[in-house]
Amino acid sequence: MTIALLSIEIHIPMAQSLKDKRMVLRRLKDRLGPFNVAVAEVGHQDLWQRAELGVVTVASSDEVAEKTLRSVLEEVERLEPGLAIRSQVEYLR
Repeated sequence: MTIALLSIEIHIPMAQSLKDKRMVLRRLKDRLGPFNVAVAEVGHQDLWQRAELGVVTVASSDEVAEKTLRSVLEEVERLEPGLAIRSQVEYLR
């Protein structure tokens, strides 16, 4: 069993308030539901134009976990092109 964490740092230049930021993040979280992952905002909660999301999956192998998280990152880029400025995957054993 593998537990994998994808950290995504996001820049939202069009956000003019925390409400604007939350709308973007809610839309992303809702669209990632079909990937069977857990998603939470884990950093920069008080900043309007920055966010850090943590995405976690549990899989039978590293390869399956990596494929799932790669698909999540591709979906984030498809939904909001250019917002993801950094991403990192960690495996928890």
